[in-house]
Amino acid sequence: MSKNRLTFTLMDMGYKKAGPVQIFDERTCYENGEIIPFPVQLAIVTHALMLKDRKHGEIYQSKADSLIDAWTNSTLPSKVNIDCSIACEPLSPFQRSLFDDLNEVPFPGPKKPKFTFIDLFAGIGGFRMAFQNLGGQCVFSSEWDAQAQKTYFANYGEVPFGDITSEQTKQYIPDNFDILCAGFPCQAFSLAGKRLGFEETRGTLFFDVAEILRRKQPKAFFLENVKGLAIHDKGKTLKTILNTLDEIGYVVPDPQIVNAMYFGVPQHRERIYIVGFRKDFGIKPEDFVYPEQKEVTRHFIDVREKDPVPAKYYLSTTYVDTLIRHKERHESKGNGFGYAIVGDNEVANAIVVGGMGRERNIVIDTRQTDLTPTTRIKGEYNKDGWRRMTPREWGALQGYPVYDNGDGTPVFQIPVADASAYKQFGNSVAVPAIQATAQQLLKVLSDKKILSL
Repeated sequence: MSKNRLTFTLMDMGYKKAGPVQIFDERTCYENGEIIPFPVQLAIVTHALMLKDRKHGEIYQSKADSLIDAWTNSTLPSKVNIDCSIACEPLSPFQRSLFDDLNEVPFPGPKKPKFTFIDLFAGIGGFRMAFQNLGGQCVFSSEWDAQAQKTYFANYGEVPFGDITSEQTKQYIPDNFDILCAGFPCQAFSLAGKRLGFEETRGTLFFDVAEILRRKQPKAFFLENVKGLAIHDKGKTLKTILNTLDEIGYVVPDPQIVNAMYFGVPQHRERIYIVGFRKDFGIKPEDFVYPEQKEVTRHFIDVREKDPVPAKYYLSTTYVDTLIRHKERHESKGNGFGYAIVGDNEVANAIVVGGMGRERNIVIDTRQTDLTPTTRIKGEYNKDGWRRMTPREWGALQGYPVYDNGDGTPVFQIPVADASAYKQFGNSVAVPAIQATAQQLLKVLSDKKILSL
């Protein structure tokens, strides 16, 4: 046995080189003796480091110390089936290398936070971006998708915990945080019962949100979901959700469908927002007012890539022909399906995961003159400028600061391949719309002297 002297960062450790490595001893186990999966180890350590010397970080600190000790003082075989294994150096140089990427996080929490929140079904941190902009400190995050975790870590310095349905994950949620945020998935609800309340949500991911609210009783919550939730199962699903929230102690103003295009992002994106406040504060539904949706102020040209984009984003002649014929077939039947071209001075259609999200958001861009194929395509690239939007354009459509403006402001990092980036931005919330609504929520808590902002 010999010690390996290589060093690398947490990003390397979690996602590039050391995935197969697992240290087995009491320091890397839960109290019941079960081994803590390595991604969860990273979540514990990064949460502890980002919340160092703050009361909400205490829940992570003891186990994080044990894990760091295990990482830095383990003996590994001289031949390990990976390119780079865990550094076994003294702690100080180890920290300088391992934690370098934490020191360079573009969007750390505020130094003097005004309130705290948790980020469930976090995706790439749209809620976090919005609430941090308003002075909030995230004290727990959860996201099961490994690629989204990678993007989240690159931007906030924190690896989210994974499966929020796991009781072991829930045990790491601190007490006494102020606001719960969740863009929870919409699953089918079993409505066989008659109460349409808490018990009727079991087996759905919303139940886990409700269970955390019931246990932790934060001051308020902010939930986001697809517009269709309002009419799902003839409105019974939303009724179940609202009855559940009432049953566990929250007053809920009427949910509202909010369109992001009225909040500074040129995208027609309608989502249902649900906010609530703990009943014991005496807040009435009418005390909360959703932000006014007034006018469209930005268009696609405002978020378009400043330089010509690579040829790979242009559509092949074969693909263009397929899109045209597909649309013509539907038009002949009186249907409105098919591709859509977004003009420079227009608002994009909703970006969603899957081919339709890109096909409904084709743009005409003739700036690129070199259309030499860089990937295998059928036919050749079209000469009329038809292209898909880039991942960064999708990020800008969701309100993320993805472009370097040259003024030193942080730029949102995209450390994943295009396919994952499209998925992540397509699944994200629209940050400015979330932030405008969050500001109204915080105003109520401040006006009622529940939070000092």
